[in-house]
Amino acid sequence: MNSGGARPVTELDLKLDDGTTLHVYDTGGDDSPGLLPVLWHHGTPNIGAPPRPLLPASERLGIRWVSYDRPGYGGSTPAPGRDVASAAAYTSAVADALGIGRFAVMGHSGGGPHALACAALLPERVLAVVSVGGLAPFGADGLDWFAGMHASGMASLRAAAEGRAAKEAYEATSEYDSDMFTAADHAALSGSWSWFNEVVGPAVENGPAALIDDDLAYVAPWGFDAAHITAPVLLAHGGQDRVVPSSHGRWLAGRCPRAELRLSPEDGHLSILTSAPAALEWLRAH
Repeated sequence: MNSGGARPVTELDLKLDDGTTLHVYDTGGDDSPGLLPVLWHHGTPNIGAPPRPLLPASERLGIRWVSYDRPGYGGSTPAPGRDVASAAAYTSAVADALGIGRFAVMGHSGGGPHALACAALLPERVLAVVSVGGLAPFGADGLDWFAGMHASGMASLRAAAEGRAAKEAYEATSEYDSDMFTAADHAALSGSWSWFNEVVGPAVENGPAALIDDDLAYVAPWGFDAAHITAPVLLAHGGQDRVVPSSHGRWLAGRCPRAELRLSPEDGHLSILTSAPAALEWLRAH
């Protein structure tokens, strides 16, 4: 895969002990021991390719991206019924296969909870975590989970909360609604973050099954408590986010013991990623 002049991305298929496959991405090379490994957790619906717009900053900061397609996406075997906590076992398997001991984690949107899962369940391995525009647990005490969410996203996740059959029925008739994104989001999509076009298309070309598995996991018990995260946590969130309202970031900031919230008042769900190089500098510092 071409990485736009930065460190090249190699891909491999990792066979797990249960016979299933994870499709893995890695920007490591001969000089990998000097790099900080960052395990990227993608959003919904995406494949797991490392975020190409961040590769130049990663090169400058000495960061090695490692990632994988979540089960059901891209080249990874489906795993219906998976929960958010399962990301810890998948991430551990990928790191083991690549000879990586300790690492940082970073996730955007639906990838945020999966990154937090690694921090909560792999405390001896995770150095620090960044969640950008990430969800809080469904039914979190003191949080109106749907407040501020765009109507189409709300309908999608309410269907998931009703169970697989309702979610499948919803996906059979739903259509993409661009109004969930702000003007700032659309500007980012027409600029460097047009990269999303490269990771969304392959994620849905075989249907919505993996997306359905993701959304069912978000509204089910996650399998861990963010209050148990001991690593430093950076929560970046757009104040105008209509996909995951910033109240989710505020709630997580009050739950994670070592959390820092960076709220960008004018940003939406995607445009907040334009400040991601600063989050990488934060990771490097921690």
